Amino acid sequence: MNFTLLITVLLTAVTLVVAAYAIAKLIGPRSYNPVKGEPFECGIPTHGSSWLPVHVGYYLFAILFLVFDIETMFLYPWAVVVKQFGPMAMVSIGFFLLVLVFGLAYAWRKGALEWK
Repeated sequence: MNFTLLITVLLTAVTLVVAAYAIAKLIGPRSYNPVKGEPFECGIPTHGSSWLPVHVGYYLFAILFLVFDIETMFLYPWAVVVKQFGPMAMVSIGFFLLVLVFGLAYAWRKGALEWK
């Protein structure tokens, strides 16, 4: 098999990327300011370390939100085709909702939805 075209395309891509980077370095403005290297948040200088421990409840709440948000998004395609598939579609939607309700009840019972 002849790889001439593939090698030509790859070499052209690498050459263009390197040339663009070199041109940007050569003609780009050069100004160094020590303030540019400092952490920056919303225009307010930071105080203390940026590596603060975050309560695991925030992560758990975010994951639960994503799970239930994505899963409820799957209900739309079922609602579109429910007339075509009849009772079997309703049974599968009911089972899916039952799993969602059990998941919500489990998270609620474990205290994942409480802010402490």
